[in-house]
Amino acid sequence: MCGIAGWFGQSSFGDAEKLKQGLQNRGPDGSGVWQGKLATMIHTRLSILDLSDAAGQPMSWAPEARGRSYVMVFNGEIYNFRELRQQLEKQGETFHSNGDSEVLLRLLVKEGAACIPKLAGMFAFAFWDEASGEALLARDAYGIKPLYVREEPGEPLAFASEVRVLQKSDDEVDHEALRDYFLWGSVQEPRTLHAAIRSLPAGHLLRWKDGKSTVSRWHQPGPSANTARTRHEAATITRQALEESVARHLVSDVPVGIFLSGGIDSTVVLALARQILGKDADIRTFSIGFDDPEFDESSLAKRTAEHFRTSHTEWRMTAEEGAAEIPRFLESMDQPGIDGFNTWCVSKLARREGMKVVLSGLGGDEFFGGYRSFERVPRFRNFHRMSGPLRSAFAGRLERAAPGSPWRRLGEFLRSEGSWQGAYHVQRGIFTQKEAIELTRALTGFEAGKATFGGIPDSLAGREAVGWLETTYYMRNQLLRDSDIYSMAHGLELRVPLVDDRLAKAVATIPQRERLRRGKGLLLDAVPEIPDWIRQQPKRGFRFPFQRWVEGSFGDLLQRSQKASPVPLGTWYRTWAVAAARKSLGLEASR
Repeated sequence: MCGIAGWFGQSSFGDAEKLKQGLQNRGPDGSGVWQGKLATMIHTRLSILDLSDAAGQPMSWAPEARGRSYVMVFNGEIYNFRELRQQLEKQGETFHSNGDSEVLLRLLVKEGAACIPKLAGMFAFAFWDEASGEALLARDAYGIKPLYVREEPGEPLAFASEVRVLQKSDDEVDHEALRDYFLWGSVQEPRTLHAAIRSLPAGHLLRWKDGKSTVSRWHQPGPSANTARTRHEAATITRQALEESVARHLVSDVPVGIFLSGGIDSTVVLALARQILGKDADIRTFSIGFDDPEFDESSLAKRTAEHFRTSHTEWRMTAEEGAAEIPRFLESMDQPGIDGFNTWCVSKLARREGMKVVLSGLGGDEFFGGYRSFERVPRFRNFHRMSGPLRSAFAGRLERAAPGSPWRRLGEFLRSEGSWQGAYHVQRGIFTQKEAIELTRALTGFEAGKATFGGIPDSLAGREAVGWLETTYYMRNQLLRDSDIYSMAHGLELRVPLVDDRLAKAVATIPQRERLRRGKGLLLDAVPEIPDWIRQQPKRGFRFPFQRWVEGSFGDLLQRSQKASPVPLGTWYRTWAVAAARKSLGLEASR
């Protein structure tokens, strides 16, 4: 796990040492800069696999047989690197290190972009062929690891793990990105708030040569033929795929801990890790508790940790401690968002306890139908179709609901063409289209225009369509982004074994009625070790008393946001969304 940056082109993007310093939190264990005629590659290292200097980056290789040199910087983990290394050794390759970076470099030299589908892991990398002057950048299938690109006429193509490293003081705001942020609560890739900076989309690669770049998709999910005929077969397929994924994600040369919330998904990860590592292995688990009984649910995590015999550490956070974390949390925010403080806090706890790697249960709700959206979004679409000539009348009444109410978004949806995205926005949205446009105009002085809610893949419908929306909008642009930025702010690698391409392809062979069964039934069948007190609890989100802490210590920040808003904010999360946007736009300083 690391931070990467650099540029390709005749001119310089800036000070390489300054860029390296900007990524130091992502890689406190080492750093390096490589510079050639047309390329500069920068790396900061968090040592996880092969802790020796031999695995340091930027990593270069100049095989005599080819008469040319290659350089790579890589952020992430290739969990099947040992298998890939064995294949290369059978072809006559010899290695100088014991980690995954050199394996990836050799594969790229031998096979180019054709090797990417072979990689099981999370990754973002830049690869440079010095002789040909060609660059290749790529990002993993689900966008677990970030990669941003800045490209302007007459300027070098620059890239980095974080937006802040690439931004300039005179950058123009991408008004459509800001509008979409207000719609969804997170900036939607490939946009960022900076018009000149784009995210390389998940599952895509970029080729650059002679000042020209092309972006194409390398990951082709595609429909899978259903092979599971019974509930037992579905559970068996899922169990095997889960075990293989968790085993891959435990590959490390340093101890691996687990975030334990007391919910189904993190318990699944813990139960499988216990089976894989054995009953005597020391497993570290981490959770957050609160003195405020309204929010404290730490007893579930503690009971589960005792059941699986882990070494459990809980941060029982006071209001004073929580409020004290908010300034640094705000400073670490790379793009605005309405979530992430929980990840910030539990990541700080794990790093404080000496961990470098942790597993999270993120992804279980998206891939196994855990959210209420799987029930509600199809209902919204049905209501749109069935309301017919009364649709306009219904919309008018709903649009008079209180500011921030989902009924207002439903009213707006009834006036639309009735797309899946529109129905999904009723459930997941923050502001209506009209409100988002007004807020963007108020903060920037520009008119963004109305967003277009397009279609989804033709092969998807029903709960499967909702799953696609949850992974594409919410998981990718908010949850995974938060997990990366707020864990790496503490120099911690966060792995997500339930967000795994091979796991996803395996369970895609199960019919959606079983795979997305209500209450994550398939997941519960596949992992019977989950205790009854976890199985029988109602679905809930992990709650922080964040609102109270901000209102108590940062009430002036919220008041300024309310005054700056041209629309009534109504709810707490809408107020926070405006505050986070103002902070990211430089209109609000954090303390």
